[in-house]
Amino acid sequence: MAGNVGLAQTTANALSVLEFVGRPDVPVAAGSAAPLLRPHVDARHVHGEAGLGQARLPPAQARPVDADATDLIIDTIGASPGEITLVATGPLTNIALAVRRRPELVSQVADFVIMGGSATRGNTTPAAEFNIATDPEAAAIVFAAGWQVTMVGLDATLQARADEQVKTRLAGLGRLGSDLLLPALGGYTGSDDTTPQELIPAVLVPWMGRGPAVHDVCALALVAEPGLFGCRAARVEVETAGRWTAGMTVTQFRAPAGERNALVATSIEVPGFWDAVIAAWARVPTAQPAG
Repeated sequence: MAGNVGLAQTTANALSVLEFVGRPDVPVAAGSAAPLLRPHVDARHVHGEAGLGQARLPPAQARPVDADATDLIIDTIGASPGEITLVATGPLTNIALAVRRRPELVSQVADFVIMGGSATRGNTTPAAEFNIATDPEAAAIVFAAGWQVTMVGLDATLQARADEQVKTRLAGLGRLGSDLLLPALGGYTGSDDTTPQELIPAVLVPWMGRGPAVHDVCALALVAEPGLFGCRAARVEVETAGRWTAGMTVTQFRAPAGERNALVATSIEVPGFWDAVIAAWARVPTAQPAG
């Protein structure tokens, strides 16, 4: 799926990262090149022309599988119903196409987690977070599909910041730190540190100015260590028609229990988060010292 940069580059990045960390066996499928109804808007001003900040990995030897991302999602989950947790860290176009094609998908996943949205304010506009704002029609389909969406949005992710202490720890992760993680963070030129303070909820202001937030990592960390996150049940609707609010995830924490369709992450136990994340990264082969 196109997201931070165009589809060809994001596909190449996925292949290169998997090869770099020693998992070229993981299948990669190209997804949709554009949102359902709107023109594609990227975030290269944030993540650089290549989409990985300043990181420059060798081109991968592997190639994408022949199936498109929608087919891969449907086939993989259908082959192991009840066993797979689906995690989305970009715009929700491919997920929307999958559930429109196969509505039974929503009952076949073990869990569904997204990095996106916000119960308060946005980062692309005052109302909307990037992954939702990029394709609000797809997000609206996904939230209304009949499953519980665990929304790991800006309310939580802006708390997970790679400050100087964290970067020192990353520097100890061999080539994983020196060739990928630190250059990616260093090239995060449009990071949330530059977000006008009036766009950030007051509860999050204490975390501002302490380094870039690692948004996508939070969704994966919640799957691995759910006890590190505080989540609240809510009804989430996606605004698609608003002139100023398209992509807003309108969150009602006081919705009747039978109408709640989401768990919304609102807090992270930050020291424990970084301990868990760095411990996981330390197991990657390229994190080991050369010997």
